[in-house]
Amino acid sequence: MVVGRPPGLLRVLVDGVGGSAVADALVPGLAAAGREPLRVHAEDFWRPAGERFEWGREDGQAFREHWLDAGALQREVLSRDDAYLPALWDVAQDRSARRAREPLGERSVLLVDGVLLLDRGLSADVVVHVALSPAALRRRGVPEWQVPVFAAYDAQVRPTEVCDVLVRAEDPLRPAVLVRTG
Repeated sequence: MVVGRPPGLLRVLVDGVGGSAVADALVPGLAAAGREPLRVHAEDFWRPAGERFEWGREDGQAFREHWLDAGALQREVLSRDDAYLPALWDVAQDRSARRAREPLGERSVLLVDGVLLLDRGLSADVVVHVALSPAALRRRGVPEWQVPVFAAYDAQVRPTEVCDVLVRAEDPLRPAVLVRTG
C-alpha cells in the first residue's frame, strides 16, 4: 500500500489491448469480496483530436507519446484520495465529457485500463499487462500502423517483466495468467 492513501484504497493499471475486458472480468470478484470496483478508461483521457492528429492520424510516435493526457489521468484519477474524475474527454464527440468527480471509498479499487500506460509515470499499486503477439494484435483489429508501436513498446518498456500480473491472451477464451509474488 502507498503511504498517505486511505487503507484499502487500491489503484490498478490494466495495460494492453484487451485490458478493458480483463478489468471488466475483475469487477464481479472484487464486488463479491466487499470491494468497490470503479472503472476508468484511459481513452477517456485522450487529448482532443486537433492535438492527437497534429502529426497525422497514423503517426506512431504521436500515438505513443501524445494521444493520452497522462498528466490529467494522474492528477484527476490516480493521485487523488477523496474523489476521482471518471472521464475527461469524450473522444467520439471530441468535446469535454462533462463528468463530475465521484467519491472514493476506503474499499475502492480503481481499475484503469488502456494501452501503452507503463512508461508514462502513472502511479499504481498493482500493474496488470495483457500481452499479445503482433499476429494476435492484428486478429484483434489493431490497425497495421499501430503494430510496430506496440512492438517498440514491448522492446523498450518490457511490460511483461515489470508488471505484477501478466495475462498472455493469444487466445482470448483461454488466457494464461502469471501472478508475480515477492
